[in-house]
Amino acid sequence: MDLSTILGILAAFGLMFAAMSSGGNIGIFIDIPSVMIVIGGTVGTVLVHFPFGDVFSSISVFKKAILHKSVDPKERVKTMVEYAGKARKEGVLSLQSVLNNINDPFLEKGLQMAVDGQEPDTLKELLDREIDYIQERHDKGADIFIAMGTYAPAMGMIGTLIGLVQMLQSLNDPSSIGPAMAVALLTTFYGAIIANVFCMPISGKLKGRSATEVLDKSLIAEGLKLILKGENPRIIEQKLHAFIAPKLRESNFNN
Repeated sequence: MDLSTILGILAAFGLMFAAMSSGGNIGIFIDIPSVMIVIGGTVGTVLVHFPFGDVFSSISVFKKAILHKSVDPKERVKTMVEYAGKARKEGVLSLQSVLNNINDPFLEKGLQMAVDGQEPDTLKELLDREIDYIQERHDKGADIFIAMGTYAPAMGMIGTLIGLVQMLQSLNDPSSIGPAMAVALLTTFYGAIIANVFCMPISGKLKGRSATEVLDKSLIAEGLKLILKGENPRIIEQKLHAFIAPKLRESNFNN
């Protein structure tokens, strides 16, 4: 579970709740018509923009922002070097013994292809193609949240206009001005919260997660290609270090 995402959301909503409650009755910030306009309008416009299946699948993409557990690239390089050493000493078929201990489906698939005798360049091409599809799915999920963050303030502005029209039409009835003004202000308020506290930050988080995952999978694909080519483990380590920032690089070999 990603602690920064949870803490960020809780801190943002918690501080806003504290500020609203400090002024008295928190109930004045709750208006059902405003919620219907903003939430309903945002969901409706997103469904117009994207196919239903993509919108529904964005729920699973959202889980990546909360439950994602990143892999340390140093540990990944170390693992690939260990596989290279084993393959160099005992042959590529010896990697069959480690398949049952792998929890990463992408790495398991790549190793299985290597054990099955796939050519190095063909294996790399197939894995790169899968990486492209993964990145495309991730980008689509992030785009849905960007669209929600774009449409929510627009729905808030529409709600504001609705409230203002209702207020102007009932100026002769002072009792109706308050509810109409509440709709006018709270829809903008709700739209701003949905966009700037939830949708846009989540989209940014998903793009960062996607970049990290693509980097990890690219490292795996390159490592397996080098293993199949029979490269020296030390050379493989040096080449895979290109995926890691210089200050984080650690060698598994004693100089």
